[in-house]
Amino acid sequence: MTATITPPARPRRHGRTILIAALVVAFTVATCIPAIGGVDLDFASIAKNWRNGADKLLQIMQPNLAFVPRTIGPMLETLQMALVGAVAAALVSIPLVLWAARPTNPNAIARGVVRGVINIIRSVPDLVYATVLVAVVGVGALPGVLTLFLFNLGIVVKLISEAIDSDDHPYIEAGRAAGATQTQVNRLLALPQSWPLFANQWLYALELNVRISAILGIVGAGGIGRLLDERRGFYAYQDVGTIILEILVVVLLIEIVSNRLRRRLV
Repeated sequence: MTATITPPARPRRHGRTILIAALVVAFTVATCIPAIGGVDLDFASIAKNWRNGADKLLQIMQPNLAFVPRTIGPMLETLQMALVGAVAAALVSIPLVLWAARPTNPNAIARGVVRGVINIIRSVPDLVYATVLVAVVGVGALPGVLTLFLFNLGIVVKLISEAIDSDDHPYIEAGRAAGATQTQVNRLLALPQSWPLFANQWLYALELNVRISAILGIVGAGGIGRLLDERRGFYAYQDVGTIILEILVVVLLIEIVSNRLRRRLV
């Protein structure tokens, strides 16, 4: 007769959980108290002006479809900006990822320098890049493309290098044991094995670019966002609703296509 082994009961820590939840709630409430340096949340103003916001939302939810022809050019410019920024970042990210990952770059100093530069690039918000670049190179698509390039570069290099670091790579050890140099290992072994990671993040960056481009145009970086800011300035909220709807449709289509490509590549 086989004895049944009963696992010990999982210790209950309700008191600790309640204490942590209470501390989180207390800290959140404290950040909303202006007297101690918290955020000043004017709930009275929100309650007073909600009707004005509801009217604007109602107008946005009644898009002016006759405005669609005027949005085609700016939307094409947005897609061009998104594609150029993603492709440029993809090309530059290949060597940077290999230099930032531990298995493909055993030199701690060089790896730290690359990671430090990438962290600096990632720490600057995209709107700050766009605002500065508009002041440097002027209004138009160029500052938008440069902003998307920097934004994509920081994300792609960070995510792919961390994914390479967290995985096991016996083929790299085998290549080193066979006498291959680090450059040969990276080019012939590590890079081919990492192509699915690259493809996945590049497609993700392309999706993000379309969304971000709509915001960058507000500060003069071209694309559909510039038209969105113009119509908002004229209080043409039905036209704003049309632009938002068009952005939503384009983003969904890109997401559907990229998901299908991911399933084939990854």
